[in-house]
Amino acid sequence: MHSYTLIAPAKINLYLEIIGDRPDGYHELAMILQSIALADQIDICSISTDIIRINCKHPQVPLDKSNLAYRAAELMAKKFPDAFAQYGGVEITVKKNIPVAAGLAGGSTNAAAVLVGIDLLWNLGLTKSELEELGAILGSDVPFCVSGGTVIATARGEQLSPLPSLDTIYIVLAKYRSLEVSTAWAYTNYRQQFGSSYLRDTENLAARAAAVHSGEIVQAILKQNPVTIAQKMHNDLERVVLPAYPQVLQLRELFATGEGVLGTMMSGSGPTVFALMESEQQAQALKQQVRAAIPDEDLELFVTRTITHGIQVA
Repeated sequence: MHSYTLIAPAKINLYLEIIGDRPDGYHELAMILQSIALADQIDICSISTDIIRINCKHPQVPLDKSNLAYRAAELMAKKFPDAFAQYGGVEITVKKNIPVAAGLAGGSTNAAAVLVGIDLLWNLGLTKSELEELGAILGSDVPFCVSGGTVIATARGEQLSPLPSLDTIYIVLAKYRSLEVSTAWAYTNYRQQFGSSYLRDTENLAARAAAVHSGEIVQAILKQNPVTIAQKMHNDLERVVLPAYPQVLQLRELFATGEGVLGTMMSGSGPTVFALMESEQQAQALKQQVRAAIPDEDLELFVTRTITHGIQVA
């Protein structure tokens, strides 16, 4: 029986700007995505039958076709029917470390790991670009999760341009287990409240490029300057999520007062809040400070760091 174990890192958004509506109904975005060391483990093996089976002990992870990892395996079977016929189905075991429904691309990175794992199991020899193209069919974050590192993501998030990797900036993450923010709700509410400011010339690429304000943080990344990176972080979705979710706002305000915090922000559509830190020691101290201020067992806290890669074979 052939099998692989893959490490599937989470991601944070260092920057998220909503430019306007796209003709396909999605939003035109400009984002900076960053891989972090907090990761799930995906075990994938061939089985003799022609079925796809998902195992996961986390109570919030579905084990049916609604699971993005299942859909990734289903997509590979559809795209490569001869390999599927030759090698058979797969059993996928997900060991969750990334919080669920957290804005950290947990489901997307699991799907990316399945794409990479099946490519290896079936000896397909796909390039990263080909795996990213398959990932884009599944979701906007999946292409990034394949390769990871530090990138500018445009269009609906699937068009990637690598930046110099940020290695070993320490991060504290905070997320209430029971709190979820619907990505669709966040974008819909943003459109309702701020749609009048959208760029209307959706066909004019030059106008779209000129509308993006990410230049300063990109320059800070090019110079590998964590202090300026933290100062230039931005997330448009905070404008709708923070007023509606006081727990998220409280975490952000608490992080902002922490010693050694370079900057703090909500990741993606939330509800995870993160802080960039100067050292692991200061990150651990901030984690303890937040735990003392909010002793609620529902609050999950993690210390992690930036990394330079996406999916890796263990």
